[in-house]
Amino acid sequence: MEKKKFENLGLSTEINKAVGDMGFEEATPIQTQAIPYILEGRDVIGQAQTGTGKTAAFGIPILEKIDKDNKNVQVLILCPTRELAIQVSEEIRRLAKYKKNIKTLPVYGGQSIKRQIRALKKGVQIVIGTPGRTMDHMRRGTLKLNNLDMMILDEADEMLNMGFRDDIETILKGIKGKRQTIFFSATMPKSILALRKKYQKNPEIIKVVRKELTVPNIEQAYFEVNRRNKLESLSRLIDMYNPKLALVFCNTRKQVDELSIQLQARGYFADSLHGGMKQSQRDRVMNKFKNGTVEVLVATDVAARGIDIEDIEIVFNYDVPQDEEYYVHRIGRTGRAGRKGRAFTFVSGKEIYKLKGIQKYTKTKIKRKQVPSASDIEEIKMSLLLEDVIEMLEGDNLSKEVKVIEGLVEEDYTSIDIAAALLKLVVEEDNKEEKDSTEDFGNTGAEAGMVRLFMNIGRKQNVTPGDVVGAIAGETSISGNLVGLIDIYDRYTFVEVPRENAKEVLMVMKDNRVKGRNITIEPANPK
Repeated sequence: MEKKKFENLGLSTEINKAVGDMGFEEATPIQTQAIPYILEGRDVIGQAQTGTGKTAAFGIPILEKIDKDNKNVQVLILCPTRELAIQVSEEIRRLAKYKKNIKTLPVYGGQSIKRQIRALKKGVQIVIGTPGRTMDHMRRGTLKLNNLDMMILDEADEMLNMGFRDDIETILKGIKGKRQTIFFSATMPKSILALRKKYQKNPEIIKVVRKELTVPNIEQAYFEVNRRNKLESLSRLIDMYNPKLALVFCNTRKQVDELSIQLQARGYFADSLHGGMKQSQRDRVMNKFKNGTVEVLVATDVAARGIDIEDIEIVFNYDVPQDEEYYVHRIGRTGRAGRKGRAFTFVSGKEIYKLKGIQKYTKTKIKRKQVPSASDIEEIKMSLLLEDVIEMLEGDNLSKEVKVIEGLVEEDYTSIDIAAALLKLVVEEDNKEEKDSTEDFGNTGAEAGMVRLFMNIGRKQNVTPGDVVGAIAGETSISGNLVGLIDIYDRYTFVEVPRENAKEVLMVMKDNRVKGRNITIEPANPK
């Protein structure tokens, strides 16, 4: 279907102005097709991927139909994850920029329910929630759906895959009266069709053609590697491209945790994100990734739904995705906001057939590349170093250094030999620092596999073991049950952490506080 400009969809001046502020000129196919039907009050099933503009496809007609003088909940949007709920809420708020007196509220676990209850009592027209927290509010009577006009399931297939079928049905059955029901889903499994028969009336089914699913400004490539060489290959590619932020996808939670630890042990600022983590942990990891404290985020597909960060330069498929649909979701995390991005996939053995299926599905040629060798990485590092040298030559006052070099030239050394020797010295020193950053902590008096750390606070500051565990688990990627023996004395404390996590703990905790006090933390001397 041909794209249309938003002003040709018969939208209000306020919406057209907000859309213009967001930088959109043309409506995407899913928006062009879905918006008119939703405005008419029809039930709709929209089949569309992340990155096709589906949030605006239902967000715009919602805002056009809302009665701003009615403070009751008129629209309920269900999302599979907290991250997606927040993202949808933020986009609807941007679309409602020039619409006055419209209140939206995301409701999800991990946030104070009392705060959400206060907001609901003040009056909210649009609620965006995860199934669990939505049901909680319904049970408490704090979310009243007697006046609901519209119900939307976003990422409906993902919610069903995550086991929310019963929760969704409980919520739908709890809504009394006539309502407009809209499903958006990347795929159309039988379970979606069953819900359609039960809870929709003659829905209009809209599909986005597949050729619209891929993003043209993403460089896609694959590397054939043995499973045992994946970690080394990933490390070399990170070193070669030196991305500001990189997202690494694995198929299982276990692989995410293992790879995150392995990358940390190699000196990378890495962390993990998956559905088995508490919401508070996921929030902390996402905040670190957004502000650049974590540069490499290792994640599962479910946890990465809704991640919308513009600076992700590379997506790595450490594992080939099980589903072709997931490949499109994954690579859509890079190349955001018109930027260029890269998507690299590691392929082992028979996985090459899966990759061929992905290429056929996406109608894209994915190029084969060679993993860079150690000497390639050395050359890259040297060229980056030379770029810094050129920048210094053009911008800095080097008169003091020139005098030193002139003295060496007078002793019959050529300027080229001097420059080469200095370059070698810098490269060797850099390599030595890398080796030092990953070398063993030596004997700190801890149990096997652990490192014993010293902290300069103790009983005099009312420190308890819970404070120590909470501080470490709250600020690093270590879960509390991995923290080992804790010995608290009057003015200092010893704590044991896994050897592979010790560097991260030292790096993160040196800038943090415990019991409101700045702390010093360092490897302990042997007992």
